[in-house]
Amino acid sequence: MDLPINDTTEVFCLHANANITFAQTESYTLLESLVTLESAGGGAGGVNKEAIVGEQVKDLSEKIPAAWNLEDILQKFPVMYEESMNTVLQQEVVRYNGLLDQIGMTLGSLKNAIKGTVVMDDKLQAMFDSIYDNKIPGLWAGKAYPSLMPLSSWVRDLLERIKFIQEWIDVGIPSVFWISGFFFPQAFLTGSLQNYARRNTISIDTISFDFEVLKPSWTTLTEMPEAGVYIRGLFLEAARWDYDTMKLGESKQKELYTEMATIWLKPRENRPKSEDGFYMCPIYKTLNRAGTLSTTGHSTNFVIAVELPTDKAQSHWVKGGVALFCALNY
Repeated sequence: MDLPINDTTEVFCLHANANITFAQTESYTLLESLVTLESAGGGAGGVNKEAIVGEQVKDLSEKIPAAWNLEDILQKFPVMYEESMNTVLQQEVVRYNGLLDQIGMTLGSLKNAIKGTVVMDDKLQAMFDSIYDNKIPGLWAGKAYPSLMPLSSWVRDLLERIKFIQEWIDVGIPSVFWISGFFFPQAFLTGSLQNYARRNTISIDTISFDFEVLKPSWTTLTEMPEAGVYIRGLFLEAARWDYDTMKLGESKQKELYTEMATIWLKPRENRPKSEDGFYMCPIYKTLNRAGTLSTTGHSTNFVIAVELPTDKAQSHWVKGGVALFCALNY
């Protein structure tokens, strides 16, 4: 009996879509190598390359806004014992301001270097090459949130994040939080627990989250819950949310990622250990599923694990690699 050259995904308890992911990864790796070789070889020629990057720098300079005035935000959203979300907003603005300042400063320097008015040093040359190759420049990545997106997608994502923060500043605390828009979502989750602990005068060490997946669209949720927060913007890999059964379901053919429903994070004191019928689904910031510990003791990539109702054993979803993500790679 002849064995197949390539094992089927079922052998490894994976969905048939895993073959698509594998093929995509191989293709992206090959194309990235070709782009790198083209860039190293001079590409379309020095003059054309400078013209292309010059146009991109001009376009980026027009799209990326200036940093916020932190003093104005501090006055509108002062530090309050009763509202930890004000502190969360301030911290987010400080982090995004650092990124926006870095982008504005380096774009100006690169623009002058292309014109020849300043010296094109190694850092600016690396930034020049990254923009030409549609990659996030290292000078920005060091100040930015984790991301696997190409530069064009990353800029769109950044503008959406800025819009989310700006609406918070203009309108007030949102009724539904776009968790993918946070620079540091762990601080947001802690802020929610702090609010509950302070309003009920209980120790925050005794509180953890209950999870309830909501059927209505997040656009219909116009008011904040009495306790906890609503979150949106997550993506499921290797599974989908079944709105008919309100449980975790198998992915459809050729559907690699699906948008997750709105989740209500409900603080609860002395929460008992969950019974069967749930899958502890991890949330990661990017598709990497791995990170390093930051100075705060938090992983740079892992956010939290949420309980999702299921009628299958937890091991089934673990073997399939089911997880939630704040952002994809496109």
